[in-house]
Amino acid sequence: MENNNIVIRPMTIDDVDGVFEVEKNCFEHYWSKGEFEKEMKNDVARYLVADIDGKIVGYVGIWFVAGEGHITNVAVHSDYRGQKIGDILIKHLVKICKDNNIFAMTLEVRVSNIVAQNLYKKYGFKLAGIRKEYYSDNKEDAMIMWSQLKEV
Repeated sequence: MENNNIVIRPMTIDDVDGVFEVEKNCFEHYWSKGEFEKEMKNDVARYLVADIDGKIVGYVGIWFVAGEGHITNVAVHSDYRGQKIGDILIKHLVKICKDNNIFAMTLEVRVSNIVAQNLYKKYGFKLAGIRKEYYSDNKEDAMIMWSQLKEV
């Protein structure tokens, strides 16, 4: 699964340090290395990394629960934005969901994050509601978005 020199592949425990560096770069309140290590043992979790020449430049995570995919994280290092890496990660995530008979995907996104909202809309995500003061750092609201992959 390559696009130019970007390789999208399943995350392994050996990727935790690189994923953590992306996480710290992208978020003020970020997950710890231990949380990512725990996710590697989580039976419902699936993570993909974007790798350029052995360097993790982005990642995405999802939990498969009751036929639904709950996206937990999407992040691309600031040095690598604008190269469609987030787009490629979401495209691969949708394929994994379809391959695993997931019928719908959901996520929360900051109401101010228009770039991410537009990416999700490209893959069929639609606004389903608002979670008031969802983000603890600044009490920003979250948009709840859903994408129906197939009829149930």
